[in-house]
Amino acid sequence: MWRIVFFTLSCDLVLATAYNNFRKSMDSIGKRQYQVQHGSCSYTFLLPEMDNCRSSSSPYVSNAVQRDAPLDYDDSVQRLQALENIMENNTQWLMKVLNKTTRLELQLLEHSLSTNKLEKQILDQTSEINKLQDKNSFLEKKVLDMEDKHTVQLLSIKEEKDQLQVLVSKQHSIIEELEKQLVTATVNNSVLQKQQNDLMETVHNLLTMMSTNSAKNSFPAKEEQIIFRDCAEVFKAGHTTSGIYTLTFPNSTEEIKAYCDLETGGGGWTIIQRREDGSVDFQRTWKEYKVGFGNPSGEYWLGNEFVAQLTNQQRYMLKIHLKDWEGNEAYSLYEHFYLSSEELNYRIHLKGLTGTAGKISSISQPGNDFSTKDADNDKCICKCSQMLTGGWWFDACGPSNLNGMYYPQRQNTNKFNGIKWYYWKGSGYSLKATTMMIRPASF
Repeated sequence: MWRIVFFTLSCDLVLATAYNNFRKSMDSIGKRQYQVQHGSCSYTFLLPEMDNCRSSSSPYVSNAVQRDAPLDYDDSVQRLQALENIMENNTQWLMKVLNKTTRLELQLLEHSLSTNKLEKQILDQTSEINKLQDKNSFLEKKVLDMEDKHTVQLLSIKEEKDQLQVLVSKQHSIIEELEKQLVTATVNNSVLQKQQNDLMETVHNLLTMMSTNSAKNSFPAKEEQIIFRDCAEVFKAGHTTSGIYTLTFPNSTEEIKAYCDLETGGGGWTIIQRREDGSVDFQRTWKEYKVGFGNPSGEYWLGNEFVAQLTNQQRYMLKIHLKDWEGNEAYSLYEHFYLSSEELNYRIHLKGLTGTAGKISSISQPGNDFSTKDADNDKCICKCSQMLTGGWWFDACGPSNLNGMYYPQRQNTNKFNGIKWYYWKGSGYSLKATTMMIRPASF
């Protein structure tokens, strides 16, 4: 007779259900335990066994039948067969559970490995973040240091700026004081020059009177009636000695004294400007430049009004003769020259430059209006006549000014307001002597 032995399985909670089902089918059968270790799981089996494997004729059989129940041999075999089938099914089920458990363990292991890898990546990223944070901290510190340095530099620059402003303010005050002294000296110089000019004009008048009386005794009375419009007419009348002659305004009886150069380049030149020793102040008003000033025998300005009227009667040429302090001479000759009327500010017009004082005209082209200290007609907001002194055809102060301040030798360089002709000696060289003369182009 067979006796069924119950078995148990323990592997966490996965096999609890199988255990309970198998126990219900085996709860009335004797038990014998077998333990199996599989991985991290431990399995205990209660398997069916034969009890001493006695034959059916043994007295034990009848006792077992009597003890269990009145069964015949076939029923016992069928019952045993059913139990074996149940056992086989449960065994197959247990194998499936084992396989599933193994897969779960592998998945758990892979998950654990993946988790470890992720943790390692997180640690690496954390390390990188820490490095970046350290680098960021270093850069922040560096930026702060640079900001501190820049702050110190800005403070230093501000202090220097304040010091420069104080220095400029002091220099401005000094310049203002020097300007006042210069104005005072200019006024005194103008007074002295005026007295000198009056004295020279008195002497000249006496000489003219003596010359007139001598002429009356030497020439017929009809020559007293000759009128000269310019020095070219004086030369054509037979005079060959350079000197002061009386000229008459065109279409008028108004007279003016002028110096005639009757020897240079064939003669016939009317001198409209001359500088030679600084004896005459050329920082004059518009009216003075209009009518003329100075002494024709020395430094003088003939007068814009006379020159404008004269040069609009016929075509005139202009020659500008220059001397420096080293004994050199040069000239600029313009083939066509004339001045506009006072209504157009005595605007200068020049064409056809030749000569040795520069290939480019130092009088700005096209023509500019005339400006004086009290009549600003230049193209600069700085008032060139006041800044550079003298009346002239300034552009934006321009490359020339033959009526500037007269500077003696060894004081004539680096003078922006001196007597300059840029395309011969540059902007800072003040010339020794200048002469501006005109003559008819047809002479």
